[in-house]
Amino acid sequence: MAEKEKLRIDKYLWAIRMFKTRTLASDACKAGRVKLESNNIKASHEVKIGERYQISKGPERKVILVSGLLENRVDAKKAVDYYQDITPVEHTTAFKSMFHAPILKRDRGAGRPTKRDRRETDDLKDNFFENAPKKPEDS
Repeated sequence: MAEKEKLRIDKYLWAIRMFKTRTLASDACKAGRVKLESNNIKASHEVKIGERYQISKGPERKVILVSGLLENRVDAKKAVDYYQDITPVEHTTAFKSMFHAPILKRDRGAGRPTKRDRRETDDLKDNFFENAPKKPEDS
């Protein structure tokens, strides 16, 4: 669509649909959730083609490479032409495996958990993501 030479990062992130509103994109920059080469950037930072940004939205972490400048918001199919998602695979699988965590449930009438039961439960929760099996393609 319309390409410009100077474009603010908050407007760019809104245009490529990383954030629902420009205010949310601006707030993310202020909070330090948008980084350029591990440095926090302001919402007024000018975007340049070829720059790599790290974006955090809740539990989701994305790394994007700017491949084009987009001033106005467009539909999602067109928006992906203006950036490349280069998020490492281990970050995406870690996010998805969070939903496959074991559901811990006590039998009805078993009473309150003892300190030993509680420690075993905490150990199971803490070590679940560290001991997750690797996919065959990682080996």
